[in-house]
Amino acid sequence: MDDFEKYIVENKDVFDEHKADRSKMWNNIESSLDKDPKTIRLWRSPLLKLAASILILIGTYTTINLFITATFNHNSKNNIVHQELRDIDTYYKDLVSFQIQLVKNNPKLQPEDKEEFLSFMDELDEEYNTLKLEMAKNLNNEFILEAIVNNYKKRIELIENLLKQINDSKKSNDNESYIL
Repeated sequence: MDDFEKYIVENKDVFDEHKADRSKMWNNIESSLDKDPKTIRLWRSPLLKLAASILILIGTYTTINLFITATFNHNSKNNIVHQELRDIDTYYKDLVSFQIQLVKNNPKLQPEDKEEFLSFMDELDEEYNTLKLEMAKNLNNEFILEAIVNNYKKRIELIENLLKQINDSKKSNDNESYIL
Protein backbone atom coordinates (compact mmCIF):
# COMPACT_ATOMS: atom_id res chain seq x y z
CA MET A 1 0.00 0.00 0.00
CA ASP A 2 1.14 3.44 -0.75
CA ASP A 3 1.09 6.44 1.58
CA PHE A 4 -2.20 7.81 0.34
CA GLU A 5 -4.04 4.57 1.01
CA LYS A 6 -2.49 4.33 4.48
CA TYR A 7 -3.65 7.83 5.23
CA ILE A 8 -7.23 7.04 4.16
CA VAL A 9 -7.34 3.84 6.23
CA GLU A 10 -5.94 5.57 9.34
CA ASN A 11 -8.29 8.58 9.09
CA LYS A 12 -11.48 6.98 7.92
CA ASP A 13 -13.43 8.24 10.93
CA VAL A 14 -12.66 11.82 9.97
CA PHE A 15 -14.11 11.28 6.49
CA ASP A 16 -17.36 9.88 7.87
CA GLU A 17 -17.87 12.96 9.98
CA HIS A 18 -19.15 15.16 7.13
CA LYS A 19 -22.28 13.93 5.41
CA ALA A 20 -23.99 15.54 2.47
CA ASP A 21 -27.26 17.30 3.09
CA ARG A 22 -29.46 15.87 0.34
CA SER A 23 -32.36 18.22 0.79
CA LYS A 24 -30.05 21.24 0.52
CA MET A 25 -28.53 19.83 -2.69
CA TRP A 26 -31.97 19.15 -4.21
CA ASN A 27 -33.17 22.69 -3.34
CA ASN A 28 -30.14 24.13 -5.16
CA ILE A 29 -30.92 21.99 -8.24
CA GLU A 30 -34.57 23.04 -8.19
CA SER A 31 -33.77 26.72 -7.96
CA SER A 32 -31.52 26.52 -11.00
CA LEU A 33 -34.30 24.96 -13.11
CA ASP A 34 -36.74 27.11 -15.10
CA LYS A 35 -40.12 27.46 -13.50
CA ASP A 36 -41.99 27.69 -16.82
CA PRO A 37 -40.90 24.76 -18.93
CA LYS A 38 -41.58 25.18 -22.64
CA THR A 39 -43.29 22.20 -24.20
CA ILE A 40 -43.33 21.62 -27.90
CA ARG A 41 -46.38 19.77 -29.10
CA LEU A 42 -45.22 17.92 -32.18
CA TRP A 43 -48.68 16.78 -33.27
CA ARG A 44 -49.65 20.40 -33.91
CA SER A 45 -46.85 20.86 -36.43
CA PRO A 46 -48.15 20.91 -40.04
CA LEU A 47 -44.97 19.24 -41.26
CA LEU A 48 -45.42 16.33 -38.87
CA LYS A 49 -49.09 15.99 -39.90
CA LEU A 50 -48.04 15.80 -43.55
CA ALA A 51 -45.38 13.18 -42.81
CA ALA A 52 -47.84 11.08 -40.78
CA SER A 53 -50.44 11.25 -43.58
CA ILE A 54 -47.86 10.10 -46.14
CA LEU A 55 -46.80 7.19 -43.90
CA ILE A 56 -50.43 6.12 -43.46
CA LEU A 57 -51.02 6.21 -47.23
CA ILE A 58 -47.85 4.23 -47.93
CA GLY A 59 -48.78 1.64 -45.28
CA THR A 60 -52.30 1.28 -46.68
CA TYR A 61 -51.02 0.93 -50.25
CA THR A 62 -48.45 -1.69 -49.19
CA THR A 63 -51.02 -3.72 -47.27
CA ILE A 64 -53.49 -3.71 -50.16
CA ASN A 65 -50.74 -4.54 -52.66
CA LEU A 66 -49.56 -7.50 -50.57
CA PHE A 67 -53.12 -8.81 -50.28
CA ILE A 68 -53.75 -8.54 -54.03
CA THR A 69 -50.39 -10.12 -54.89
CA ALA A 70 -51.01 -13.03 -52.52
CA THR A 71 -54.46 -13.61 -54.02
CA PHE A 72 -53.06 -13.47 -57.57
CA ASN A 73 -50.28 -15.95 -56.75
CA HIS A 74 -52.80 -18.34 -55.17
CA ASN A 75 -55.03 -18.13 -58.24
CA SER A 76 -52.12 -18.68 -60.62
CA LYS A 77 -51.11 -21.82 -58.69
CA ASN A 78 -54.70 -23.09 -58.95
CA ASN A 79 -54.71 -22.32 -62.68
CA ILE A 80 -51.55 -24.37 -63.13
CA VAL A 81 -53.14 -27.31 -61.30
CA HIS A 82 -56.35 -26.98 -63.32
CA GLN A 83 -54.39 -26.79 -66.58
CA GLU A 84 -52.44 -29.90 -65.58
CA LEU A 85 -55.70 -31.69 -64.78
CA ARG A 86 -57.20 -30.62 -68.11
CA ASP A 87 -54.15 -31.86 -70.03
CA ILE A 88 -54.15 -35.21 -68.25
CA ASP A 89 -57.92 -35.48 -68.60
CA THR A 90 -57.83 -34.79 -72.34
CA TYR A 91 -55.04 -37.26 -73.00
CA TYR A 92 -56.57 -40.14 -71.06
CA LYS A 93 -60.14 -39.41 -72.13
CA ASP A 94 -59.13 -39.64 -75.79
CA LEU A 95 -57.20 -42.85 -75.17
CA VAL A 96 -60.05 -44.48 -73.23
CA SER A 97 -62.73 -43.46 -75.74
CA PHE A 98 -60.64 -44.84 -78.62
CA GLN A 99 -60.22 -48.18 -76.86
CA ILE A 100 -63.89 -48.34 -75.87
CA GLN A 101 -64.76 -47.88 -79.54
CA LEU A 102 -62.46 -50.79 -80.34
CA VAL A 103 -64.36 -52.93 -77.82
CA LYS A 104 -67.76 -51.80 -79.13
CA ASN A 105 -66.78 -52.48 -82.74
CA ASN A 106 -65.17 -55.84 -82.05
CA PRO A 107 -67.25 -58.58 -83.73
CA LYS A 108 -65.77 -61.37 -81.58
CA LEU A 109 -67.44 -60.15 -78.38
CA GLN A 110 -70.92 -61.20 -77.44
CA PRO A 111 -73.40 -58.33 -76.83
CA GLU A 112 -73.83 -59.45 -73.19
CA ASP A 113 -70.07 -59.31 -72.64
CA LYS A 114 -69.93 -55.87 -74.20
CA GLU A 115 -72.74 -54.64 -71.95
CA GLU A 116 -71.11 -56.06 -68.83
CA PHE A 117 -67.75 -54.56 -69.71
CA LEU A 118 -69.23 -51.15 -70.60
CA SER A 119 -71.23 -51.06 -67.35
CA PHE A 120 -68.00 -51.65 -65.42
CA MET A 121 -66.44 -48.80 -67.40
CA ASP A 122 -69.42 -46.61 -66.43
CA GLU A 123 -68.76 -47.38 -62.74
CA LEU A 124 -65.16 -46.26 -63.17
CA ASP A 125 -66.43 -43.16 -64.94
CA GLU A 126 -68.69 -42.35 -61.96
CA GLU A 127 -65.70 -42.74 -59.64
CA TYR A 128 -63.78 -40.35 -61.89
CA ASN A 129 -66.59 -37.76 -61.67
CA THR A 130 -66.53 -38.01 -57.88
CA LEU A 131 -62.78 -37.45 -57.87
CA LYS A 132 -63.18 -34.48 -60.18
CA LEU A 133 -65.72 -32.90 -57.80
CA GLU A 134 -63.29 -33.35 -54.91
CA MET A 135 -60.56 -31.78 -57.02
CA ALA A 136 -62.75 -28.70 -57.45
CA LYS A 137 -62.91 -28.38 -53.65
CA ASN A 138 -59.07 -28.30 -53.51
CA LEU A 139 -58.85 -31.16 -51.05
CA ASN A 140 -55.31 -32.59 -51.35
CA ASN A 141 -54.97 -31.81 -55.05
CA GLU A 142 -51.87 -33.95 -55.51
CA PHE A 143 -53.49 -37.09 -54.09
CA ILE A 144 -56.74 -36.58 -56.00
CA LEU A 145 -54.83 -35.94 -59.22
CA GLU A 146 -52.93 -39.18 -58.65
CA ALA A 147 -56.22 -41.02 -58.00
CA ILE A 148 -57.68 -39.65 -61.26
CA VAL A 149 -54.63 -40.81 -63.21
CA ASN A 150 -54.84 -44.24 -61.56
CA ASN A 151 -58.53 -44.43 -62.50
CA TYR A 152 -57.68 -43.78 -66.14
CA LYS A 153 -54.81 -46.25 -66.04
CA LYS A 154 -57.11 -48.92 -64.61
CA ARG A 155 -59.62 -48.34 -67.41
CA ILE A 156 -56.93 -48.53 -70.08
CA GLU A 157 -55.44 -51.65 -68.53
CA LEU A 158 -58.83 -53.38 -68.41
CA ILE A 159 -59.57 -52.51 -72.02
CA GLU A 160 -56.12 -53.65 -73.17
CA ASN A 161 -56.52 -56.94 -71.28
CA LEU A 162 -59.92 -57.54 -72.86
CA LEU A 163 -58.62 -56.78 -76.35
CA LYS A 164 -55.58 -58.98 -75.75
CA GLN A 165 -57.82 -61.88 -74.66
CA ILE A 166 -59.96 -61.42 -77.75
CA ASN A 167 -56.92 -61.34 -80.02
CA ASP A 168 -55.37 -64.37 -78.29
CA SER A 169 -58.56 -66.38 -78.69
CA LYS A 170 -58.76 -65.30 -82.33
CA LYS A 171 -55.18 -66.50 -82.94
CA SER A 172 -55.80 -69.82 -81.25
CA ASN A 173 -58.97 -70.34 -83.34
CA ASP A 174 -57.06 -69.45 -86.50
CA ASN A 175 -54.23 -71.83 -85.58
CA GLU A 176 -56.67 -74.69 -84.92
CA SER A 177 -58.21 -74.34 -88.34
CA TYR A 178 -54.84 -74.86 -89.98
CA ILE A 179 -54.04 -77.98 -88.04
CA LEU A 180 -55.21 -81.17 -89.75
